[in-house]
Amino acid sequence: METSNTRVHSFAQTEINWDKLDKTKFYVVGAGLFTGITVALYPVSVVKTRLQVASKDTVERNALSVIRGILKADGIPGLYRGFGTVITGAIPARIIFLTALETTKIAAFKMVEPFKFSEATQAAIANGIAGMSGSLLAQSVFVPVDVVSQKLMVQGYSGHAKYSGGIDVACKVIKSDGIRGLYRGFGLSVMTYAPSSAVWWASYGSSQRVIWRLLGHGKDLEKAPPSHGTIALVQATGGIIAGATASCITTPLDTIKTRLQVMGHDKRPSTVHVVKNLIAEDGWLGLYRGLGPRFFSMSAWGTSMILAYEYLSMDFFLSGVAFIVVRNDKTKV
Repeated sequence: METSNTRVHSFAQTEINWDKLDKTKFYVVGAGLFTGITVALYPVSVVKTRLQVASKDTVERNALSVIRGILKADGIPGLYRGFGTVITGAIPARIIFLTALETTKIAAFKMVEPFKFSEATQAAIANGIAGMSGSLLAQSVFVPVDVVSQKLMVQGYSGHAKYSGGIDVACKVIKSDGIRGLYRGFGLSVMTYAPSSAVWWASYGSSQRVIWRLLGHGKDLEKAPPSHGTIALVQATGGIIAGATASCITTPLDTIKTRLQVMGHDKRPSTVHVVKNLIAEDGWLGLYRGLGPRFFSMSAWGTSMILAYEYLSMDFFLSGVAFIVVRNDKTKV
């Protein structure tokens, strides 16, 4: 490894080298892994959505009561309402997101390099830029999926309409509002998911570097790389921290967005009207409905995704640690 005119950063996380990554493995195996994660965590999304749209008169005011109500009415299948729609749309959305994320990340690291920030700050900025870029592109696919799946999640609940399936939802939305009906809440989705993704990845990238320093790992990582178990533990901790940070900051926007998207075809309330109703029902805490499930989902999903990354990219790293050498004129891995 050249040492003149170079600056070596020991990034204690799996920073994927996009040019050398096995794309077939990444997309095919990755799609299977992420589908499995979605299956495991989907009920949490259903519970979160039900909490966010619940009226002030409903008896289901916490996650446990929502779960009991769903199981009593529909059994286990009730926890997977709208799953077919989500899994159909989530795969292309995730591919768009992950592709944009990884192709942007290295460029973002190069962009912030001249500012000579600390390693943790560089990681936060670069990961945040990459996360926001990926989310912005993915929203074009994800928002219609979100609209349809959330209507299925709450159908028949607290006065919401019933549907025969995702296609029925899409047809009725288009008939009532045109294609733009499938993009109801698009602005809020961008305002929710882009910052949420940016905050998640920024928190994850910077917290890992802080954790590695606390564990006593520094410039000697190349000589004595940590075990896969240690890396996984640090990744999981970083994922939990990132999930807590992102969910606390963006849950109010997610609650408002969800309420707008599940309203009936004859109801077109403004964002201000939704906010006023939430505050009238529960005070300012009403904006944080579903915070617990959202925090759990973001932490669990993010951590699982990062661990899947470790598997998908292990062929290209030294014990899961990428050593990125940033030259004055180019970047090598």
